[in-house]
Amino acid sequence: MGGQDIKNALGRNIKFFRARRGLSQADLAEKAGISITFVSMIERGLQFPKAEVLSCLAKGLEVEVYELFKGEIVHDETKKLLDRFSGDITQNVVQALEAVYKQYDL
Repeated sequence: MGGQDIKNALGRNIKFFRARRGLSQADLAEKAGISITFVSMIERGLQFPKAEVLSCLAKGLEVEVYELFKGEIVHDETKKLLDRFSGDITQNVVQALEAVYKQYDL
């Protein structure tokens, strides 16, 4: 993973965590003590913050710093959602089969 790839991943992850917390860029900027413009530039992969700012961003997002660099955050969240729906679908199919078995004395 090259330098730009890391910047892009960081930006996507910050945006993901910010949206998940229901924060605007202005909210996050205030929590981290940086400008809205800097938050925007980080999220777009145009700037890379210093360690101190990374720490402040992570604290504002209520995550650990290392989580800002994970490559599969969205994938992990999507997988959790699919697992939940899969469980719901399985439960509905089982209930439907039980109703059929009962109706036809199977």
